[in-house]
Amino acid sequence: MIRCIRIWTDKEKNSQFEEGLIELKSGIHGDLLSGALPVSKVSFQETASGGAFEWHNAPVRQLVVTLKGILDFQTRGGDHFKISPGDILLAEDTTGSGHSWKLIGNDPWCRVYIVLELEAVVPFTFRSK
Repeated sequence: MIRCIRIWTDKEKNSQFEEGLIELKSGIHGDLLSGALPVSKVSFQETASGGAFEWHNAPVRQLVVTLKGILDFQTRGGDHFKISPGDILLAEDTTGSGHSWKLIGNDPWCRVYIVLELEAVVPFTFRSK
């Protein structure tokens, strides 16, 4: 399974997050895989070490796959979570109070943005603490 953090906007317009997994099922050749997701765009981005981004919302519903770098995300409620290489962020907080992030350590943040089509169902499973 692949670690995934889902961030969304609650009824009070605050960003919340939960840790979970991308659900994978048995496939051919013994691999585990998800079904194909309908996406509209894929792009790559790199932010130099020391980078940060103050309060903002996700511009669209998207998956963000971290290739390099460690980030500390924060919600306005003061909750924090970290994203590391190989983690996926399911960004769904497109409205409300938003979130911020800052890079930790000396590595840049290299990532892939995958913009989801409206009908895309991400196989996210909540993992209780």
